[in-house]
Amino acid sequence: MLAIVSINPTTGEKIKEYKEMTPEEVSKILEKCHVEFKKWRKVPFSERKKLMLQAAKILRENKDSYAKMLTLEMGKIFKDAIGEVEKCAWVCEYYAENAEEILKPEIVKTEATKSYVAFQPLGVILAVMPWNFPYWQVFRFAAPALMAGNVGVLKHASNVPGSALIIEEVFRKAGFPEYAFKTLLIGSKQVAAVIENDIVKAVTLTGSTPAGKAVASKAGEMLKKTVLELGGSDPYIILEDAENEGAVMTCVNSRLVNAGQSCIAAKRFIIVESKKDSFVERFVESMKFMEMGDPFNPSTNVGPQARHDLRDELHKQVQKSIEMGAELLLGGFIPEGSGAFYPPTVLDNVKKGMPAYDEELFGPVASIITAKDSEEAISIANDSVFGLGSAIFTKDLARGERLAVEEIEAGSCFINTFVRSDPRLPFGGIKQSGYGRELSYYGIKEFVNIKTIYIK
Repeated sequence: MLAIVSINPTTGEKIKEYKEMTPEEVSKILEKCHVEFKKWRKVPFSERKKLMLQAAKILRENKDSYAKMLTLEMGKIFKDAIGEVEKCAWVCEYYAENAEEILKPEIVKTEATKSYVAFQPLGVILAVMPWNFPYWQVFRFAAPALMAGNVGVLKHASNVPGSALIIEEVFRKAGFPEYAFKTLLIGSKQVAAVIENDIVKAVTLTGSTPAGKAVASKAGEMLKKTVLELGGSDPYIILEDAENEGAVMTCVNSRLVNAGQSCIAAKRFIIVESKKDSFVERFVESMKFMEMGDPFNPSTNVGPQARHDLRDELHKQVQKSIEMGAELLLGGFIPEGSGAFYPPTVLDNVKKGMPAYDEELFGPVASIITAKDSEEAISIANDSVFGLGSAIFTKDLARGERLAVEEIEAGSCFINTFVRSDPRLPFGGIKQSGYGRELSYYGIKEFVNIKTIYIK
């Protein structure tokens, strides 16, 4: 079996090497998880709640050490890594406090003496997760899944094995049974066999659209439920009456969050023509002041890309867009040194057919697209294979709300602020950005059997 290697993207140095589990070892873990599920599903909500609140407590008590692993393995700015750990504690608390109420039987009046809908766990759920938010994207699955009575197994991205094992550690320390949540240290080539295993009842994946298609295809062969949270090329629409200062800084921060490596980061800035010059001038100036460097340095705004190959692919997308006519206003080069750094970059005059228009640029690159009016801006925003998040900037809140509800093709639309996930609100996309929802009332019901009970 191949080794799973963790490499520090800031320095290029190896952190640790892990032995990949064999198919036989994986099968044994799945069998033990299945046995555990039969017991875990019968544990009362009160006990599950106590354990999940303990997990939240452990996360908060160890946030500095847990955050350090994120910064070492994928280059996340340390203060942001602490924020990610705290957000994981929040989602644990949210589902600890609300799962029982959300999943209580729903009475439906019919001709029956009694009829209602019951919600029961499915079993062992496989989570295939990416490297960009190594804790958050797992906990937003694991907290509702475990509270619903399911058991989770995690196949994490191969560049964050240390983070994956910390997640398992949190649940163990909190008192969860050993096989209620288990990490599989495996490469992508073993995922299909795990999906094929009869013990696995459903799959959730956060990642690229090609990865989502591959997992959905295999799960479809086995008739297993999937939830997919895939790529995004979020449009941020700047209307003619947008407030410049607030909109500029919101857009800069959204484009550079996590060094631009977020599915819901701002990527396409669609600016009404009458607003363009003043907005772009301030936007570029603000991007210039964003400091790139050591993610442990408190003054750093932009850390490295998570891997060198990802940085190099991003640069190719930028260069190809320039060759096709995009104008480089800032950045657009590979810095000297061993780290996987890429500077804040701004491309203007981005047109359909360019990578900066058609593809997801997963890094600190802003694509400026001009629209003659709000109608064309909406048309450009929707002219994408993706449909994850979106944002509109305008002083006319009623107009912004109408456009958000009636016109924008996306899983969410935020007005005068940046797109972000919240345990209280559903999260997900449409089109090539996936299907199903995570978080909130809706997320916990993705992996339950919605059972009709009818008593004559």
